[in-house]
Amino acid sequence: MRNSNHLVGLVNFLTFVMSIPILGGGIWLSSRANKTECLEFLQWPLIVIGACIMVISLAGFAGSCYRNTLLMWLYLVVMFFILVALVAFIVFAYAVTNKGSGRPVLNRSYHDYYLQDYSGWLKDRVVNPSYWAKISSCIRDSKVCSKMRRNFNGVPETAHMFFSRKLSPIESGCCKPPTVCQYVYNNETVWSPGGELGGDFVGTCSMWSNDQERLCYQCDSCKAGVLGSLDKSWRKVSIINIVMLILLVIFYVIGFAAFRNDKRIDNGESQGEAKMIKFQP
Repeated sequence: MRNSNHLVGLVNFLTFVMSIPILGGGIWLSSRANKTECLEFLQWPLIVIGACIMVISLAGFAGSCYRNTLLMWLYLVVMFFILVALVAFIVFAYAVTNKGSGRPVLNRSYHDYYLQDYSGWLKDRVVNPSYWAKISSCIRDSKVCSKMRRNFNGVPETAHMFFSRKLSPIESGCCKPPTVCQYVYNNETVWSPGGELGGDFVGTCSMWSNDQERLCYQCDSCKAGVLGSLDKSWRKVSIINIVMLILLVIFYVIGFAAFRNDKRIDNGESQGEAKMIKFQP
C-alpha cells in the first residue's frame, strides 16, 4: 500500500475522531433540552451531521484500506456536502441565538432577563402561545425551581444568601419575580408584594404567583430566561463546532490531495506498463 493511501486512511480515521465531539455536543444539548431548556429542535441537525460524518469517514477508511475507488469518491463527495451543511448550521445557530443577554442587577450576583432584549426567529418561536405552553410545562415538570431551595443545618436560606447566588437564566427568569417588581423575599420561590410599580412592568409583575405550579412560568422574564439559557449553551457548543470544522476542512483537503496523487500514480503506472507492452520486441 502506497504512502498516500496510508495518509488517506489516517485522514479518515482522524475525521472519525473529529465526529465524536460534534455528536457529543448534540447529545449534550439534547440532554439539556430534556431537563432544563425544553427546546428540542436545534440539537437534532447537529446530531445528524455528527452521525453522518462518523459513518462516511468509516466508508472512506474502508475505501483507503481496500483501495476501493468508489468508496473513496463517495467519501469525498458526501463529505463535501456535510461540511457545507455544518457551516450553514453553525451560521444559522449563531444568528438565531446571538441575540440579547442578561442585565446585571444592583447588589445581586445573578442577572435579570428581559424579553425585549431578544429578537429574531428564535424569540418568535419561543413566545408562540402553543409552543410556549409545551416549554413552560416542560420547565415545571423538570422541577428546576424546587431544586433551588437550600437549607443550612436546617435553617432556610436568607435573602442575603440568595442574592449572592449565581442563578441560571431559567432559575432567574422563571422561579422568582423580576427584581424591578420590588417583591420581598420570603424564600427561594415565595415572595411578598413590595413597593408600588407603574409603567410597562405592571402586567409582567402581576403574572407572578406563589403557587408552586405557576410561579413565573407565564412571565416574559421566563421566556427571556429560556432564550438566555440557549445562548449560553450554544456558545459553548459553537466553540467546539468551529474548531472541529476547521480541522475537518484541513483533513478533507489533505485527503483529497492524497487521493488525487494516488490516482495520478496509478495512471502513470498504467501508461508506463502500456508503453512497455507496446515496445516489447
